[in-house]
Amino acid sequence: KNIYERLYPASTTKILTAYIALKYCTDLSQTVTISENAANQASDSSVCGLHAGDVIRMDDLLYGMMLRSGNDAAISIAESISGSVEEFAALMNKEAAALGATQSHFVNPNGLPDENHYSSALDLAKIMRAGLQNARFRKVIESVGYTIPATNLSESRPMHTHMPLMAKESDLYYEGCIGGKTGFANEAEHTLVVAAERNGRTYIAVTMRAADLGINCTDSTALFDYAFNNFDTI
Repeated sequence: KNIYERLYPASTTKILTAYIALKYCTDLSQTVTISENAANQASDSSVCGLHAGDVIRMDDLLYGMMLRSGNDAAISIAESISGSVEEFAALMNKEAAALGATQSHFVNPNGLPDENHYSSALDLAKIMRAGLQNARFRKVIESVGYTIPATNLSESRPMHTHMPLMAKESDLYYEGCIGGKTGFANEAEHTLVVAAERNGRTYIAVTMRAADLGINCTDSTALFDYAFNNFDTI
């Protein structure tokens, strides 16, 4: 429904950031020194609590960005790969266009609202599909929990997924869910890009502008059930 409509993607933007990080960073064990800019993300936004001068591995930043939805981790990844948020945003638009995401334009790596930062349900599905073709991307989003080890400035940081469809203790748990990314901002409302896999078949569901995450999850479950029950691979 309205698959081409331009909407705020919120933190589902981080799927593209992760895709680019895994494409352009050949050594995920390399360390990144956290900048003042990355550390000074608004305290009322979702962050990993990174400090300026923290030395942290790239793969730990990926987990922090995708599981904790850390805006500070997203900025750090962008600066590490491109030198600045502006240069990374240009790379995001280049890569999105190459994936056929023609209704999208990005200005930051974390999805904080901006009138020039938008995507569509179809474009987010295309970006997610590209991410799922990378084994390391899958490993990150399939993780229910992860602990970033202690750094030179910080103690270890345990994290748990924001994805109710993956949490077995949740009433919204969905068998076969392999992860994805949630998002929220007042301007975007609740967004969700999620994938499920059964019997060798993988489906991607994208829901945007929901009043709460529970609606995203129940709508995604309905979409997955329809797909798994009505289609097969010949």
